[in-house]
Amino acid sequence: MTTLAPDLIVSLRKLDSCTVCNAIERLDVRLKNEGFADSSIRCLTPSATPLVGYAATVRIRCSNPPKEGRNFVDRTDWWSWLASIPIPHVVVIQDVDEEPGMGSFIGEVHTNILLALGCVGAITNGSVRALPKVRQTPFQLFAGSVSVSHAYAHIVDFGEPVEIGGLSIQAGDLLHADMHGVLSVPLDNAGQVLQAAEQVLEQKRRLVEFCRSPQFSVAGLRDAVNGIYH
Repeated sequence: MTTLAPDLIVSLRKLDSCTVCNAIERLDVRLKNEGFADSSIRCLTPSATPLVGYAATVRIRCSNPPKEGRNFVDRTDWWSWLASIPIPHVVVIQDVDEEPGMGSFIGEVHTNILLALGCVGAITNGSVRALPKVRQTPFQLFAGSVSVSHAYAHIVDFGEPVEIGGLSIQAGDLLHADMHGVLSVPLDNAGQVLQAAEQVLEQKRRLVEFCRSPQFSVAGLRDAVNGIYH
């Protein structure tokens, strides 16, 4: 799997997801309506530091018992598989039930298991629980809902492509997420993304300063905006 130098991961954590998204748009490497999860996936553990890591993909069901065993504790082989995903891991869990979110796979216990295994957060179209306890840890959660129960939560498979909030994710994809949402960062362009982000931030700074300055005018604003978007 393609990985980034650790310092690039650190640099990406210093940027909010909106800035990273703007930088990717500037590079014109994909359509502007692609590469991010929709608003059904919400940040449930707000943090000043964005979540950045490589996707470890898992598919689960919660509405019915597994064909073998009883629940998620009967399937632990995926913990060993996590070692094949570069650190930091982000566990991406697609609930493939007809109505996702009946049961929660991630709560206090699994949060601490995953932290010990090198994971920094989890993203799911399903539900999570035990939020007060999880918020006492550095683990970050992005989910479609919350649930009081884990119901029959169990793993169907892992390592396969998943879809979360309309975003297709493969194992090893680089993800960036914060209070604004979840974004996929093209690994081959990550260095360029950082450079473009610097330009985005500088242009935004100049535009905001102009809007707040005594020299503000509509004509000047028009020139400033045209300079950014044309």
